[in-house]
Amino acid sequence: MAEIRSCPDPTRRERIAGHIACQSALIGFIPMHLMWGFGITLWTNEANFAEWYDDGGGMYLFVLSGMAVLAGVFAMSLIRPWGTVFPRWVPLLAGRYVPRWPVVGLAGVLSVFLFLYTFWAIYASFFSDLNDDPSKEVFDGWIVYYGIPQFLIWSVSLMVAGWSYYRRTAERAAQHRAVAARQAVNS
Repeated sequence: MAEIRSCPDPTRRERIAGHIACQSALIGFIPMHLMWGFGITLWTNEANFAEWYDDGGGMYLFVLSGMAVLAGVFAMSLIRPWGTVFPRWVPLLAGRYVPRWPVVGLAGVLSVFLFLYTFWAIYASFFSDLNDDPSKEVFDGWIVYYGIPQFLIWSVSLMVAGWSYYRRTAERAAQHRAVAARQAVNS
C-alpha cells in the first residue's frame, strides 16, 4: 500500500493570516462583548441598552463571546497540524485525518458571511435610513468605526487561512483518491 504524505506546512503569510483571524475573534471581538455582557455601557445608548440587556441581550452577548472562542480555535485549526490530523487525546479519532470538505466549507461560509456582514454594516451605517432615529438605537453610532475594520480584518484573514488549508490538503486528497482507485483496480 502506498504511503500517503501529510499536507505541507502553511507559508509564513498563511500562518500570520490564521493568527490574525484567531486574534480578531479573541482580542477584537470578545472583550467588548464581554464588557457589554457584564453591563458596562461603553459606546451604548444607556437607556435603550438597559432595556435590551434585561430582555435577554446580556445572555446573547455571552453566547456570542462563546461562539467567538470557537471561531478563534477554528482559525488556528486551519494552520496547525491538529487541524489536519486529529490529536492523540481525541477518542476514537486519534491519528486519523480530519475530513477536508467540512473544514474548507466552514472556512468559506464563515469568511463570506463576515465579509457580507461587514458590507451590510457599512451600508446600514452610512448609506441607508435604517438609523433614522438614533435615540432608539442600543449601541452608539461610533461603534461602527471599531466594528467595521475589525470584521473586515477578521473576514479577509479567515479567507486567506481557509484558502491555505484548501491548497495544502488538496495534494493529500488527490493521493487518497489515487490509492483508492489502485486498490479498486487490484481487487
